[in-house]
Amino acid sequence: MSVDEQPRQEQPVDQRRSSELGRNLEQVRFRIASAADKRPAGMADPELIVVTKFHSAADVLLLAGLGVRDVGENKDQEAAAKSAEVSQRNTGAIMRWHFIGQLQSNKAKSVAAYAYSVHSVDRPGLVKALSTAVTAEQQRTGRADLLCFVQVNLDPALAAVPGTAVPGTASRGGVPAEGVLALAELIELAPGLRLAGVMAVAPHDGDAGEAFARLAKVSAVVVQRFPQATAISAGMSQDLERAIAAGATHLRVGSDILGPRQALR
Repeated sequence: MSVDEQPRQEQPVDQRRSSELGRNLEQVRFRIASAADKRPAGMADPELIVVTKFHSAADVLLLAGLGVRDVGENKDQEAAAKSAEVSQRNTGAIMRWHFIGQLQSNKAKSVAAYAYSVHSVDRPGLVKALSTAVTAEQQRTGRADLLCFVQVNLDPALAAVPGTAVPGTASRGGVPAEGVLALAELIELAPGLRLAGVMAVAPHDGDAGEAFARLAKVSAVVVQRFPQATAISAGMSQDLERAIAAGATHLRVGSDILGPRQALR
């Protein structure tokens, strides 16, 4: 058999997966850059948080090798185990873990051990629990303050009661716009916490661009009171361009980079 006739050797699984993730990352980053170019001059490009929920620690390590430093999780049990595994196996880059899902107060102690930020602060009780947990962790390990985003509910039909949903509907979670300043002040005054800004998920029904424009107005009110809290966490795979147009500073993208859910290993 000649050299030309030799069967092609397949790439190792991890190499194939890394190549796939690299291509997907490149495509998403191109979308981000293209959308950011249409904004007024002087606005910084938004930060990309790769949402790794339902994907393995092995994928997180491959992402680290591709230059990703910010990853998002929405379940504490999965995030705690995955962050610990990545920390043990990662020989170089330091990952920043962003908690982006609705969070129970009794999980605050666990989250304080690994999270760089929480994007889903939606009630006073959670502020108190996070402050207590983070200050204890700071005494133990010297960790930095926890960045906190107030989650804003952009669907008026679901925003009547903070942290709850109307029966029979699928709530995105969060507080109504009129409750944001009060919660932001609690975060600002809480030891161990630092107010980053606001976060929202576009409603299931309706125009995402219009919803994100409303979020930008809420952000402007917050910044007027707390000038350092300029962050706007908004935009996912399907609507990142509209979020960028509305001034998003942080994007949470999962499926367009990692693809369908993989079996955790």
